[in-house]
Amino acid sequence: MKILSSELVHLGFGKYVRSDQVTAVIPIEEERGPGRRTFVHVQGQNDPIIASRAEDTIVRDLVQEPREVTQARQQQEILQDLLVNLANVNSTVRRINRDEGSLDLDLCQQVRFVG
Repeated sequence: MKILSSELVHLGFGKYVRSDQVTAVIPIEEERGPGRRTFVHVQGQNDPIIASRAEDTIVRDLVQEPREVTQARQQQEILQDLLVNLANVNSTVRRINRDEGSLDLDLCQQVRFVG
């Protein structure tokens, strides 16, 4: 689990904290209700911030991967699925793509992605 540095995490009702300054996330057990779901302890503050979001959603936001990493992983999965589906293209379509469309599906299938 990796905490993102210098990312703002939404606590609800317009409250945000820097992800690398959060020291603890504790669910509110007593007097829990609308606007009172989680205590968020922040470095340098004596009292916790009361968040309106549940602790699991705050933690998920604290440790989420950067958007670029998530998008790259999704793109890689799509390309791997495409390669699997290329195996099902019949020889006539392969020949037409190669000869008339300048797209050699056999060459495309030789590509391998490191995951």
